[in-house]
Amino acid sequence: MQRDEMIRQLDKAAGPWDIIVIGGGASGLGAAVDGASRGYRTLLLEQHDFAKGTSSRSTKLVHGGVRYLAQGNISLVLEALRERGRLKKNAPHLVKDQSFVIPCYTWWCVPFYTAGLTLYDLMAGSLGIGRSVPLSAGGAKRALPNIKTAKLRGGVRYFDCQFDDARLAINLCQSLVDLGGYAVNYMKVTGLLKERSTISGVVARDEETGKEYRLQAKAVINATGVFVDRVIKMADPDARDVVKPSQGIHLVVDRRFLKGEEALMIPRTPDGRVLFAVPWHNRVVVGTTDVEKQHSDLEPEAEEEEVDYILETAGRYLDEKPGRNDVLSVFAGLRPLAAPSGSTAKTKEISRGHKIIVSGGGLITLTGGKWTTYRKMGEDVIDLAARRAELPFKKSVTRSLRIHGYREGVSHDNPRYWYGSDEEAMMALVERNPETGEVLSEKLGVIAAQVIRATASEMARTVEDFLARRIRALQLDVTESIRIAPRVASLMAKELGTDQDWEKTQVESYTALASRYLLHQAKPDDS
Repeated sequence: MQRDEMIRQLDKAAGPWDIIVIGGGASGLGAAVDGASRGYRTLLLEQHDFAKGTSSRSTKLVHGGVRYLAQGNISLVLEALRERGRLKKNAPHLVKDQSFVIPCYTWWCVPFYTAGLTLYDLMAGSLGIGRSVPLSAGGAKRALPNIKTAKLRGGVRYFDCQFDDARLAINLCQSLVDLGGYAVNYMKVTGLLKERSTISGVVARDEETGKEYRLQAKAVINATGVFVDRVIKMADPDARDVVKPSQGIHLVVDRRFLKGEEALMIPRTPDGRVLFAVPWHNRVVVGTTDVEKQHSDLEPEAEEEEVDYILETAGRYLDEKPGRNDVLSVFAGLRPLAAPSGSTAKTKEISRGHKIIVSGGGLITLTGGKWTTYRKMGEDVIDLAARRAELPFKKSVTRSLRIHGYREGVSHDNPRYWYGSDEEAMMALVERNPETGEVLSEKLGVIAAQVIRATASEMARTVEDFLARRIRALQLDVTESIRIAPRVASLMAKELGTDQDWEKTQVESYTALASRYLLHQAKPDDS
């Protein structure tokens, strides 16, 4: 997967593409992989880097959605539970079972959630991953050693899955290329082509060189997440907005705040929200919030109120209350909620289901949804695109398609397990060139070979691409990621054939960005 090769293919491409997908996040990658797997000539264009936005800022869960069950959204939960099982089978190197414990402090909590979660298990059918069980107060304490025990009556254990979102995005992009498709990052779509008022392609600009491309396509799919309205308005300036952005933030803290391997789940906080504290890459991710936003930003920032809410709420349930100075990283993401016309519902009440909209001369827009259902979203939108473009009918095969890197039985004690089958090639590089085994960070388990591989084979173009998404340093430990940024820049510069000015600019740019993932110093009244 090399960007220079992708650009060469664009330069010599003849005739229209069957499908052009705009957007390199979960929904766009799902659509492109599904299209290429059917043999359609497929091209994906991303204005920045793959999974730059929402798709790298999730709660890291592959789940049916316990709270959606509580809302009565049975069809969404059924779909998500099926997709959870399929994703676990198709990408076992990235998706693993994760047990959750709901601590109960009222008499009704244990029977109520045991009954609901038993239904949740039954809905998964043959794709279920574990049986929900009630726990005594002692059992809940053993499962969550850091939980507050005052008035603790028991708990309920249930199962969902955990994954690494940005790594799945990279593996999907590699799968797309494996299947004969093409993908280009830093290729911004600036306009749409039309023939007799029908969308016939896109105008795109290479953000690295400034070169413009006019690319013909039989079908154009808008899968740009929170930015879908911008593309829709390229086709129809008077079109109404179809997305209602909702911001969710997460705080990353040390594992001492949640010892053991089980996750904490509070299904209803005092203000009616949901709180997760989940072990992830030897850290703990705590979140999330649900705040309506008026505008979509590529780099959203956590609001002070959101941070205070998570710290205060987590402190109600954990023996040791995390403070601002304990936060290793804070990241914010915008959910592209498919809000109905005229909806006044709060964002936490809007369905996480996906919608497909055809507008503006045949532009196909895919919006809503979540990572868990990315594959089904891709299948649905390609079914429609193929019909409208009169492409030869071919049934989707992605239900059982093994994702690039597929490997069973990976050891999560290995800090580089997320490479799956690709780890062998990377470690072979170390054997041939021992200097590539240089340890850049003991804390994060990063070696030079990872930088080289990301640049040569995973289309990383900037220091941010590597530290934020090819590995997860930006979300795991901001300060450590800033420390190693100069060495990363030096290694990337050598691979890309750039100079010291590039290195300097990259380090400055990354440091400025990463600083936004740090909390301000503790306030005087912080405990």
